[in-house]
Amino acid sequence: MVRLFNVKCVMCNIFLLYTLHFTLYTAAAQSISSAELITRAKELDGQVVIYEGEVVGDVMVRGNYAWVNVHDGANAIGVWVPAELARAVGFTAGYVSKGDWIELEGVFSKACPEHGGDLDIHARQMRVLRPGRPVTERLNIGKRNLAFILAGVVCLVLILRQLK
Repeated sequence: MVRLFNVKCVMCNIFLLYTLHFTLYTAAAQSISSAELITRAKELDGQVVIYEGEVVGDVMVRGNYAWVNVHDGANAIGVWVPAELARAVGFTAGYVSKGDWIELEGVFSKACPEHGGDLDIHARQMRVLRPGRPVTERLNIGKRNLAFILAGVVCLVLILRQLK
């Protein structure tokens, strides 16, 4: 049996400590969801969090900082990012594009006094995990044909009403 502080097994102790440290570090480095941020807002207020999601809307530069809205699939969270980090965003989600998927680390605020009491994250680091891309919508031929048929029916009804 190996005791934890056995002098003969120093390498075992070092290995055990590194394993424990790595396990705790990776567990702490997990990204948190927007739903969890909202439900645990009081508990997480002022804590450093890792959050990831798709950039939606516009990147709004305000001097040395920028507002970036990040949507993780459930909710969007406003993120206050240094402007030089925000320049890394190539695409934002909208009608014509899919936004960059980013990961950021920052301080979470349940009611940020600097930004009117809003829930937000003040980012320290940000990186693009997956770049966005333009999206082209295909024309649905069936819907187009149905629209023409319905327009023809409406015109026919209006003509028949006038003749009657």
